[in-house]
Amino acid sequence: MIEGVVISSLTQIHDERGAVYHMLRSDSPRFFGFGEVYFSIINPGIVKGWKRHSKMVMNLAVPKGKIQLVLVDHRTDSSTSGVIQEVILGEETNTYQLVTVPPLIWSGFKCLSSTPTILANCSSIVHDETETEGLALDDPTISYGW
Repeated sequence: MIEGVVISSLTQIHDERGAVYHMLRSDSPRFFGFGEVYFSIINPGIVKGWKRHSKMVMNLAVPKGKIQLVLVDHRTDSSTSGVIQEVILGEETNTYQLVTVPPLIWSGFKCLSSTPTILANCSSIVHDETETEGLALDDPTISYGW
């Protein structure tokens, strides 16, 4: 597990009318401020990545579909520098979880479902292009084969 990454179980409430999926509350130890909530739709078999944020804490949950989330620690001052962490998230896993990702961790994800997946991010700050960095999926600085 990468230093600073936390995986927390989340609550779902189901009844005959449908369901409520909780994600993040302001009194949660995983709450580091509110910037915005946004959703990424990932089509089957598609990979999105590599991205990292210099300031943003990401809180990720998958209420619909299934993804493979890959996190890479390149922080030189981290006890887990060089570690790659894989997490399978989504309704098809029979678990509903929140993954809290600290700044400076590379992330990418792949849709594992046969239908589009919804990934939600409740970020600690408003998205700012000046604090975001990206790499190509085949960049040699991240040795991971999708």
